[in-house]
Amino acid sequence: MLPFGMRDAVIISVLSALSHIIVLSVLSRDSHADKRSILFQVLANAVIFLCGNLMGAFHKRQMQVASWDLYRYTLKCIQVRMKLKIEKRQQENLLLSILPAHISMEMKLAIIERLKDTNDNRQMHDNNFHILYVKRHENVSILYADIVGFTRLASDCSPKELVVMLNELFGKFDQIAKENECMRIKILGDCYYCVSGLPVSLPVHARNCVKMGLDMCEAIKQVREATGVDINMRVGIHSGNVLCGVIGLRKWQYDVWSHDVSLANRMESAGVPGRVHITEATLNHLGKAYEVEEGNGHLRDPYLESMNIKTYLVVDPRSKQCKSNNHLPKTRVNDGLKMRASVRMTRYLESWGAARPFAHLNHRESVSSDSSTSQGRQRKEIPLCSTGRQRTSDRNSSQKGRIEEDIYDEMMSTIEGLSSTNPWCGKSDDFCGFSLIFAEPGLEKEYRTITILKLKSYFACASFVFLCIFLIQVFIMPKTTKLGISFGVVAIIIALVLFVCFAEKCMKCCSERWPFLHRLCTISEKVETMPLLRLPLAVITIGALLIIAIFNLTTEKNNAANVTGSDDLNGTANVSYVFISKSFENTTEYFVEETYYAYCCILGFIACSVFLQMSFELKVLLLSIAVTVYLIIFNTLPHRNTTVSVNVTRLFIEEPRIMINIYLVLFYITLILLAKQIDYYCRLDCLWKNKFKKEHEQFETMENVNRLLLENVLPAHVAAYFIGEKRNEDWYHQSYDCVCVMFASVPDFKVFYTECDVNKEGLECLRLLNEIIADFDELLLKPKFSGVEKIKTIGSTYMAAAGLSVTPGQENNQDKERQHAHIGIMVEYGIALMSKLDGINRHSFNNFRLRIGINHGPVIAGVIGARKPQYDIWGNTVNVASRMESTGELGKIQVTEETSRILQDLGYSCECRGLINVKGKGELRTYFVCTETAKFQGIGLN
Repeated sequence: MLPFGMRDAVIISVLSALSHIIVLSVLSRDSHADKRSILFQVLANAVIFLCGNLMGAFHKRQMQVASWDLYRYTLKCIQVRMKLKIEKRQQENLLLSILPAHISMEMKLAIIERLKDTNDNRQMHDNNFHILYVKRHENVSILYADIVGFTRLASDCSPKELVVMLNELFGKFDQIAKENECMRIKILGDCYYCVSGLPVSLPVHARNCVKMGLDMCEAIKQVREATGVDINMRVGIHSGNVLCGVIGLRKWQYDVWSHDVSLANRMESAGVPGRVHITEATLNHLGKAYEVEEGNGHLRDPYLESMNIKTYLVVDPRSKQCKSNNHLPKTRVNDGLKMRASVRMTRYLESWGAARPFAHLNHRESVSSDSSTSQGRQRKEIPLCSTGRQRTSDRNSSQKGRIEEDIYDEMMSTIEGLSSTNPWCGKSDDFCGFSLIFAEPGLEKEYRTITILKLKSYFACASFVFLCIFLIQVFIMPKTTKLGISFGVVAIIIALVLFVCFAEKCMKCCSERWPFLHRLCTISEKVETMPLLRLPLAVITIGALLIIAIFNLTTEKNNAANVTGSDDLNGTANVSYVFISKSFENTTEYFVEETYYAYCCILGFIACSVFLQMSFELKVLLLSIAVTVYLIIFNTLPHRNTTVSVNVTRLFIEEPRIMINIYLVLFYITLILLAKQIDYYCRLDCLWKNKFKKEHEQFETMENVNRLLLENVLPAHVAAYFIGEKRNEDWYHQSYDCVCVMFASVPDFKVFYTECDVNKEGLECLRLLNEIIADFDELLLKPKFSGVEKIKTIGSTYMAAAGLSVTPGQENNQDKERQHAHIGIMVEYGIALMSKLDGINRHSFNNFRLRIGINHGPVIAGVIGARKPQYDIWGNTVNVASRMESTGELGKIQVTEETSRILQDLGYSCECRGLINVKGKGELRTYFVCTETAKFQGIGLN
């Protein structure tokens, strides 16, 4: 129990034992006792010291191992707890990067519940409708902004240049939005739209949007002047009411819906490049904050004319001031004109230093806009060379250092808490008072039934104690028949117990021949794990040792009764050795035997204490019964006067029984205290293992939620780029040679959507749209459509693509039919959408019809936006697919001529529609896919 290390404890115990034996051996030379009996007593002392020291070493070793295990599990628990905190922070950052805070927590709880109920299909279909995360907000301003001339510029860009350019531009717009208290909603190609007045209503929402629009125009103007690239900004703003939230089950994107949102979109398309175009409603909210002039939007948009919407153009106060070029010298622009426009744009925009998508996932804190702002301003004219990667490396190093410091601090505080906790009177939420029973019943049951891995070594130690007791009594006691029989019986019991414990190791080779041995091996394997088996074996073993330690003392009672004591008796008794006088040899020999029986009883106590992880209550019961019986036996023996009147050295107390009583009680109390301490640390070890298990499960749940969230924003192969052990902080961009893009819209929904009290100002209409999109998303769970990736929803339009999971460059290595199989799968998916919508129509008594457009060809894929990262695809293929939908017909799938040829090769039938005028492309020959033929073809594909 003393705070010594194992080596120091061994040295001290060996020195004390040797010194004791040597001193007694030297003192025995002056004694008149029989030399042979003295030799046996010295040997008995040596056995006592050997047994005590070995059992003490075993006990200390086991406690050290338990302490190391407790330390290791505590450290693991703290590390997992720190990781859990980081995962929670990452999860919150990730969720907030997808959704605003006011709706993200509700959806997070829904995700966790869905993970818990994954195997319970009944709970998933309890409700007739999917949960709708949409709320209505009044008095907000909606801003739509489009980069004029960007499509032409993007056609000249490499994939990385396009992704960097969009990320830097929209990163700058996000910064402007934060400065003006606006919330970015979504990015649609090169279109950016945001709202002011969400989620908290702002009285200056109109001013915020107008200021943001002007700042965006100014930022693009600076880019144009610095690079010489002909681009501009067209901004439209309207004020009114919106429904905002998330619809669908996959690829969540926060969005807004209302007639006012549609009007704001019209205001942008009917706007003037370089100007902010506002409605009269917005002007009324502005007051006299800005000067305006007539917008004449009705002349550029028939919808504005039909709705009699009066529009205005905001005059930028900065346009009246004398401006000088404070960005780049004119010579630099002229020199740069030798480079491609996309290169000039990329190099200039990189100097803005926008944060990269999902950079916050690898750090404890998300990148704050304030720091981004200051960095952006400082680096405005500094080209981005290799400093970014170095800065990331330094940041990761410091990040790792901070995490290690936090783990160390947490570890030290926990160790201090464990050190200061008193197992006797410590107050803890985990334990109930002095008994240290766990407050949680389930944990108490687990502790009582926990596997004891070292149990067999306890029985081996008890057997060694039995051997030592046998040697002591053989050396000291008379060799009687009763002694031999009693030890023989106990030896058989101990041997049987050991055989049961170690039968598995001893009889494996023979168990196949004899079924009885096979059953015995099975029982042996369960000794450590079954409390109902190990407890009886332990009680039998400990009880046998406690009984045999004192059993043969009763044999000497009759002899002692015949020995009369007198005042002339000379003798002296000691704890370990008694110096006797020859004339009173019988009496003093009895005193020696009585003392050594007491030592055997103490060794019996020690045998009980080596069962370290056995029940504390059981040990207390056995020790209490034993010490009570021992004290009764020793104090009811015939009393003799042992006062010594001759000149003999007194080494300790004259009366041996007083000494025996003191030692029995002292060892009893010591071992009870030790058992209590062991029980406390064993319970503490069980508690920390339980905490580690629970927190590890929580950590795994958080990881799964993080992965589910990220894969709900990105395709799985793109999500792996940003998370996991090989996560990357570089831009994600990829070019594909053959991707099939589909746009599917429900045009009738615009007519169906109304805002009135009956449908809660359009909320019930959105509930139906949510059901439509959710059912479309559920189709993606089918193995047949595993290669189809939902990109986003735009109002009531559903955008998806197939062929994005193929490794770029491998398309050409496949045969033509396999190379274009994903185009056929996309057609099948379009038909499945139509069928799904027909089912919704039957249940909702509506007559919605899909209008689908499909095209295939090269695209560029990438992730843009730091505050709200978004996966998207760009290219002429996407634009043409969108035109195929907008110029199509209800209930039909329109495809381009090139796509129709491939579909016909795959066995589909296509009907030529003829030449149609496509905006930006002129006249194109298009085809309708014969859906009935496609259905039969789909059966063949399956």
